[in-house]
Amino acid sequence: MNISFIGGGNMARAIISGLKNNGFDMAAITVMELDAQKRVQLATEFNVHVTDTYADISSTGLVNDVIVLAVKPQQLREVCSQLSPILHSQLIISIAAGVRSADISRWLGGYQSIVRVMPNTPAQIQAGVSALYATAGASQMQRDQANTILAAVGKTLWLDDEAKMDAVTAISGSGPAYVFYMIEALQEAAISLGLKTEDARMLALQTFAGASLLAAQSVDDVKTLRAQVTSKGGTTEQGILALEAANIKSAIMNAAKAAADKSLSLGDQLGK
Repeated sequence: MNISFIGGGNMARAIISGLKNNGFDMAAITVMELDAQKRVQLATEFNVHVTDTYADISSTGLVNDVIVLAVKPQQLREVCSQLSPILHSQLIISIAAGVRSADISRWLGGYQSIVRVMPNTPAQIQAGVSALYATAGASQMQRDQANTILAAVGKTLWLDDEAKMDAVTAISGSGPAYVFYMIEALQEAAISLGLKTEDARMLALQTFAGASLLAAQSVDDVKTLRAQVTSKGGTTEQGILALEAANIKSAIMNAAKAAADKSLSLGDQLGK
């Protein structure tokens, strides 16, 4: 397949890097980017075709062409208006947060072959997770294409209801920020307890990395794993009791709900 990216920002670069690492032919990728410096960087680093005009996007006319919309949500309506005249049978993949497929279809003049994706920032190191939703107009071949592209940067999860994207945004989309926040807190706690800054950073990072890897590879659920660490009358129990007294679990759940509510409201706002 030929893949055209509209926008050459961080997520587009992450996906292109993942495709390259998976042996995808870089000559089959075109990036439409208005910033001249970014075009030079993309061409130099990945050896992809670069352009600043829509006329060069998916000009081959092949039925298996894919166009990835990798621009800011606020720019998507204008991009769609420019893109609509050159569409024939390409798959449109949107990674713009919050913008619903029905609005993208409307801006594209009723175009139906659309897959909406919510990736997350660990995609930059091919350790991400992407939730995908396909409209009824997307064929099985196109669904497979979308899965191949996003699987290059991590795991994929298909949704049967686009409304679930708001929950995905709150958990995996915003989730890395929650994790960084917890790492930051643990690191600062270590420093306050007398550890050197570099030692505190290493301990906090490796603790999160190791615990996540253990949870991913264990047959036990995370609740059981937590109980195994929390010996009766021990130091961990005291720490957990302090977290529970501060209602930390409720705070995290409230944070996720706030993010989901914001995602919902942004979809309403951006789709107007």
